[in-house]
Amino acid sequence: MEEFFRAVQSACPRSAWSRGVELARGDAVVNEGGTDSECVLRVTAPGNMMARVVTLYLDDEDWECSCHSQEEGCEHVAAATIALRRARKSGQALPESGNEMGRLRYCFTSSGDRKSLGLAREIVADGKREQLRHSLTTLATGRIKTTPFHTVAHDLKVERILSAQTQEIIPRERMEKILEALSESEDVELDGKSVKTSSECILPIAHLVDAPGGVRLYLDQDPRIDRTFSNGVALCDTTLHALGEPGLTGREKEELPRGRFFSFDQITELVTEWLPSLEEKVPVSIRTDCLPSTTREARPYVRVEVSREADQLSLLPSLVYGSPPTARIDAGRLIHLEGPIPIRNEAEEDRQKSQLQRDLGLIPGRRVTLSTEEAFSFSERLSAWTGEIVGDAHEEFHPTEALEASIEIVADRIEIDFFLPSLTSQDEEGAGSRNRSRDRALAPEAVFRAWQDGESHVALSQGGFAPIPRDWFDRFGQQVADLLAAREESGSVPTCALPDLGRLCEELDHPPPPSLEHLRPLLSPGEGLPVAEPPSDLAAELRDYQREGVDWLCFLKSAGLGALLADDMGLGKTLQTLCALEARSLVVVPTSLLYNWAEELERFRPSLRFSIYHGAGRQWDSEADVVLTSYAILRLEIDRLEHEHWQCVVLDEAQNIKNPESQVAQAAYRLKADFRIALTGTPVENRLEELWSQLHFLNRGLLGGRKSFQSRYAAPIAQGDAQTAETLRQRLRPFILRRLKVDVAPELPPRSEVVLHCELSEDERNVYDAIRASEVAQVVESLRGGGNVMAALEALLRLRQAACHSALVPGQSAAQSTKLALLMDRLEQAVAEGHKALVFSQWTSLLDLCEPALQNAGLQHERLDGSSRNRAEIIRRFSEGQGAPVMLISLKAGGTGLNLTAADHVFLLDPWWNPAVEDQAADRAHRIGQTRPVVVHRLIARDTVEERILELHARKRSLSDAALLGDERGQGLTRDDLLALLD
Repeated sequence: MEEFFRAVQSACPRSAWSRGVELARGDAVVNEGGTDSECVLRVTAPGNMMARVVTLYLDDEDWECSCHSQEEGCEHVAAATIALRRARKSGQALPESGNEMGRLRYCFTSSGDRKSLGLAREIVADGKREQLRHSLTTLATGRIKTTPFHTVAHDLKVERILSAQTQEIIPRERMEKILEALSESEDVELDGKSVKTSSECILPIAHLVDAPGGVRLYLDQDPRIDRTFSNGVALCDTTLHALGEPGLTGREKEELPRGRFFSFDQITELVTEWLPSLEEKVPVSIRTDCLPSTTREARPYVRVEVSREADQLSLLPSLVYGSPPTARIDAGRLIHLEGPIPIRNEAEEDRQKSQLQRDLGLIPGRRVTLSTEEAFSFSERLSAWTGEIVGDAHEEFHPTEALEASIEIVADRIEIDFFLPSLTSQDEEGAGSRNRSRDRALAPEAVFRAWQDGESHVALSQGGFAPIPRDWFDRFGQQVADLLAAREESGSVPTCALPDLGRLCEELDHPPPPSLEHLRPLLSPGEGLPVAEPPSDLAAELRDYQREGVDWLCFLKSAGLGALLADDMGLGKTLQTLCALEARSLVVVPTSLLYNWAEELERFRPSLRFSIYHGAGRQWDSEADVVLTSYAILRLEIDRLEHEHWQCVVLDEAQNIKNPESQVAQAAYRLKADFRIALTGTPVENRLEELWSQLHFLNRGLLGGRKSFQSRYAAPIAQGDAQTAETLRQRLRPFILRRLKVDVAPELPPRSEVVLHCELSEDERNVYDAIRASEVAQVVESLRGGGNVMAALEALLRLRQAACHSALVPGQSAAQSTKLALLMDRLEQAVAEGHKALVFSQWTSLLDLCEPALQNAGLQHERLDGSSRNRAEIIRRFSEGQGAPVMLISLKAGGTGLNLTAADHVFLLDPWWNPAVEDQAADRAHRIGQTRPVVVHRLIARDTVEERILELHARKRSLSDAALLGDERGQGLTRDDLLALLD
């Protein structure tokens, strides 16, 4: 014993030995058992809730202490050694712990409803039990007397857990920790019966079983559970377990308690998503043989599929498993392809995706299409990439030497070749070498298509991409493209395109085609057109400009070319056309003008026999020199009309075929004629496509196809391209004759325009603002997002009506209108001064409101609208000197074809967004035969959409002027007129 004593003394630090002496003197050491050579003692320091167990191995001079001190010898070993040595020297035994010290017992009790567990602690000593009513910390102070007891490690763990507990019922989050701490204790009861506790959490079990058409996955309780308690405890036989939280996803929590069915088509989703996720959280019981085999050996990797789409490189990266792929990841989900289903390795998937992003800038599953130039550099990166590439299309994307162009013009035929200089034979000279070069030349259509698409390279059949000869295209590209678009199937250039071919020959210093010579007067203004003899039966005296128009028409007729006579309204387009008519001709006009033409024929060309082919009882007259019909009949009876071969076909008010997709335009294209004339004062109302439609009828092929016209001319001109506008004007100049009244009819009195502004009354303003607040903001937002245009048009209609008269708005009523009051005031002044006036509106309902106001003012009036049956009689009465001074006219019924020079004042009640329609209406009075100045009054309500319509007028006029007159104001046309008006 003495040697052991000295060994401990030498091993303990001085401070530890001193504390050990104090503990031994304070009777802190008791015997726990053991043998003479292996003694187990308990050391309890004053104020310490936990005793330390010391084991002394006397024979081996070794020891252990439950305090796990870092020192070789601790104060507890020192105290135990000193106390044991003293007891043996005195011959007295150390006190036994079981005789004098109590221990803690843990008593769980179920609440009255047996749904929750409560916990109480008791001190058990000498067979007696005393409830522990204070914390161990409080008892350690010594201020409260109780039966002595010693604590062990799990007692302190429980004490720490319960330190903030104020209720007898232990909450779930603390109960799991308590059961884990007490798993080492033998002193645990449940409702007075001895039980054990376990650190194992009980989890629900996921079961997978067979079901009709597939399998069913559901969660169920662990069958070992006998009872459960609401604070997260389960009793399994005689052991208490915590009920674990499995950490299920929201989808799993929602679907699995009631069961989730998987069809056989969904097995992949089950084995790759649901089961791997559940196996990490809960036990899974698989009781079906339907599951396919899986593998964990396949690892994810990236493969890039490359393909060529026209002159672009298409790339589709994919994240796949297996080689060849057995599955791919699509939008985060595994899509099984074949073979065993791989178990996903999402960490490696993320690494592969990051690597792809760094190396190539691609994302799995997202297709990327690269232009030719982009593909050049990317092809090099892709070739250096170490991943899997499927396909070799990227190898085709490399630049070669530049192309060269060659043009050959023979008579009215044009051929264009593009070739690589290196492919031209150096061994032979002359035609043989040239022919071999042509055999290997590139299709010119492909080169032109690439140039028009803005590409800088074109694909070669033998691989690679050749640079386009940009300088050549800058000089000749547009001209040659127009000629190729106009070429007939035979390869010849049509007559209408010969002027373009002549200009190209001039630039190439090439002799012009011989067939161009007979068109020379049309192309050289200085030479003048041949003078045409007027018809012998012509009963009219032609003005100088009208004679020039007849010369122009007759020359185009002799050349077999169509003519667009676009003189300003009122300059006698009908008379000039009558001078060029012969038997047998077809004249197509709006229904309202049929009898106007009949009167003009009788008056000016009495020798021509005509028939009117119109109406329900119409009869076909095969002997008539001139057949007059309407656009409606043209549309309905094109099958009959197209079988006639006409000497001349005239379309009056040719803007009726402005929409090339309309049935009437398609019917006009089918007519067969030696000479075609289109008459219109407004060849362009809204879009240049309207001009294409009319030229397609007159000189097919001149402007190429509709789509190419849109891209080559319409879109650039709408964006303000002055050079393109000039190119178009140059091509159209021989075939369009447009004179303005101000230039050719100086004797015509002046026309002035006045804007009459009016302020809405308070009631009118309330109606207008209410419409704007309730409809416009929502419509504009929808329109910007690609919404329905009809809703915007409806909102615009309501605003325009409210600006004129509140009674026009559905659901509103009003006895008067500020605008009508202003109109009546100005009409009374005009009539009092001896003038006559035309009043136009697009709404007959507004004309209805005007009539009572005119009657109240004592002003007589005539009215002309779509319901009028005696149009000629109404016009005759109004034109008489003593006739009514005012005529109300609907814009649609009276905007064209009327001669109303008796009036010298024109009132436009409601502005229309197409200014050409208003101009036509105003020109009913301002035309040949008018002797007095004409004043056009536009009535505009302030701070309304009508002011924006006036702004739109200027932009629409500028488009027509840019295409026909050379006015560069065409720049800046707004693409979205509706937004401009409403926003």
